[in-house]
Amino acid sequence: MIRPRVAVLGAGLSGLAAAHRLRELAGESIELAVFERSDRAGGVLRTRSRDGFLLEDGPDSFLSEKPAGLGLCQRLGLESELIGTRAENRRSFILRGGRLHPVPEGFYLVAPVRPLPFLKSALFSPTGKLRALAEPFVPPRADDGDESVAAFIRRRFGKESLERAGQPMLAGIHTGDPEYLGMDAVFPRFRELERRYGSVTRGLRASGAEAAKASGPRYTLFLSFREGMETLARALVARLPEGAFRPSTPVLALEREGGRWSVRSARGVETFDRVLVALPAGAAAEMLGALSPELGLLLGGIRHESVATVNLAYPRSAIARPLDGFGFVVPRTENHPLVACSFVSRKFEGRAPEGTELLRAFVGGAFGAARLDVSDDVLARSVREALVPLLGISGEPLFESVARYPRAMPQGGVGHRALARSVRTEETRLGFFLAGNYLRGVGIPDCVADAEERAEALATSLALSG
Repeated sequence: MIRPRVAVLGAGLSGLAAAHRLRELAGESIELAVFERSDRAGGVLRTRSRDGFLLEDGPDSFLSEKPAGLGLCQRLGLESELIGTRAENRRSFILRGGRLHPVPEGFYLVAPVRPLPFLKSALFSPTGKLRALAEPFVPPRADDGDESVAAFIRRRFGKESLERAGQPMLAGIHTGDPEYLGMDAVFPRFRELERRYGSVTRGLRASGAEAAKASGPRYTLFLSFREGMETLARALVARLPEGAFRPSTPVLALEREGGRWSVRSARGVETFDRVLVALPAGAAAEMLGALSPELGLLLGGIRHESVATVNLAYPRSAIARPLDGFGFVVPRTENHPLVACSFVSRKFEGRAPEGTELLRAFVGGAFGAARLDVSDDVLARSVREALVPLLGISGEPLFESVARYPRAMPQGGVGHRALARSVRTEETRLGFFLAGNYLRGVGIPDCVADAEERAEALATSLALSG
């Protein structure tokens, strides 16, 4: 019996998760090929070791609250490799007026779930505090249409909450502009709380005590791996059939031939029964535009931001300020070179040798693109100089390293869900499958959920899902 042939284009997390799900559903009944332009799998999941330090160039954790990421780890047998954040440092800071201010306890993104710690905070003016605390009395929006994150926060919590907390926290997650990003794409839960309870704050209080215990993000929900996030990519590659992973093999063209697909790569031309495209949106638009100009325009029109991460290692004695948290975010109004900075060695165990500290700074995003137009040396120097007064750093770092991710962060604007529906319509019409971080969400659980859903649809189309 001739086995159906399936091609997965792209071996980032989405492509690997989709390929693994296909293997779970179809086993040996399909012939699988995973094409990858670079010489490694995992995309932005990149972990490196240096002098006893564990460096993450991309994501350093994922949320357990969304089940797809944790579920995949469990099916891969990686539960024993998972670690949580260090309990003693579960708080974060926001830069204001050149000083790091702790995020008040019970302050969830922009919602002051616990009023007393919020009232004591120096982050906000008396007027700003009263405006945010009045959120439960703001009537819900009558129009059910999408709106920007900035409009939502201003409407419910006030301008000051947006500028001093909402914008920097959003930048720390999405590197985006809240005036552009849409609520349905970025904070659908807040939209639902407003619809259901008439108030975000009231909804958070009613929906569970966890938010009331949080200082900033709910840090108990963040997970990583003992040996870094690339552990997940390596495990997924290891589950592929022998010879299925094809590194350094970019796909040059994709064409439809009757009911099958012709894939042209550096290895030549091959024919497949099904194709799952797990490329970045821009690359997918370029490849698929010839098949569907409309799809090419939809994917090519998705806005992306660029970011760079700078890892810096120091002796502990070189940092005067106590690193008693996980890091800080920076409001745009501070006109500061950084978007955010993580105190890596205080966030997860095993990231730095005893007597040292590891910091990771973020540069770029929606408001800092011009800061990336310099060499790595200049970029790293600007980060060092920015951190010196904030953390009381003396002397040079033990080492530093820069990783750049141009146009790597897709931005879900107002109306993004409608765009995603149009993409799915074209996908169905043309008979292939799309997975990636640009439709459902940028987080690891969102990428996994989207990829596995598309893999299941592909298996169903081949009548392989049982």
